[in-house]
Amino acid sequence: MKRICVIGGSRYFGKLLVERLQAAGHQVTVINRGSIRPPAGVEHLVVDRDDEAALTAALGSLTFDVVVDQVCYTPVQAAIAARAFAGRTGRYVMTSTIEVYDPATAALPAVPAGTPVPEENVDPRAWLVTMDLPWHDEAYLDAHYAEGKRQAEAVLTRNGSFAFASVRSAHVLGGGAQEFTGRLAHYTERVGRGEEIAVHSEALPTVFIHYEEMADLLLWAATATDFTGPVNACSDGLLDVRELTAAVAAQTGREAVHRTVAAGGTASPFSFDRHYAMSNARAKELGFAFSRITDWLPGAVAETVAASAVPAV
Repeated sequence: MKRICVIGGSRYFGKLLVERLQAAGHQVTVINRGSIRPPAGVEHLVVDRDDEAALTAALGSLTFDVVVDQVCYTPVQAAIAARAFAGRTGRYVMTSTIEVYDPATAALPAVPAGTPVPEENVDPRAWLVTMDLPWHDEAYLDAHYAEGKRQAEAVLTRNGSFAFASVRSAHVLGGGAQEFTGRLAHYTERVGRGEEIAVHSEALPTVFIHYEEMADLLLWAATATDFTGPVNACSDGLLDVRELTAAVAAQTGREAVHRTVAAGGTASPFSFDRHYAMSNARAKELGFAFSRITDWLPGAVAETVAASAVPAV
């Protein structure tokens, strides 16, 4: 049994992670701002993780085997966590994102189209950290989400107070109404209503992961392995936007209608004009077994269709 702290853990795969940690017999503490309570039997610390003094006070004398940080978006948050948990944990796992590889958001090493991007393409040990940017401004953070994650990884990698690992998540689907981003619902609702879906003329494929598989991988990263550094998390197989809409059409019984956007135009979620699909080879080498996207995509679409206001025919 391990003593594990989850920062966030109040919705989607973070909530599922907490449930699975508890079911596996671990002693779990959840830190959040109190809007959603964790399951019975889970210790709950209500505190704003951005308030360093309040966070340190709330932690008191608590120590943990592992911290899993679901909601670290900036180097400022990472630095606060590094100080607050120094001497309190031996391992720190941060949930990161495929967006760190997006060539539209940073000058990154070129990867041949069709070649899955490995972890070393973004090395947090060498990444420039700029703490004095307006990271507390929500509009700035939304526009610089990928860079905030890159710099947060860099701060925690260099911290030295604990072993650090980051899990770079692919686009997460599944769970029907639980999928709070609404990106899959965008497709089920538009296909169901016969509305146009904006796509790039040569939309490139990307990678996905089911929310339950993402919870499983975080459970594995926290309890069953001691790797450090970044690891990519994605199901096997690539999927482009037209294949995704085809899967939705199969569930709704309606044909997908596409509208091609001009170069540089705004397209629907998961339509990409640039390549940065990840490789999951490192996680496999470390012992994690991934599903194939085709194993779970039809079910994920069906769940979203069922939660939609647009009935299938």
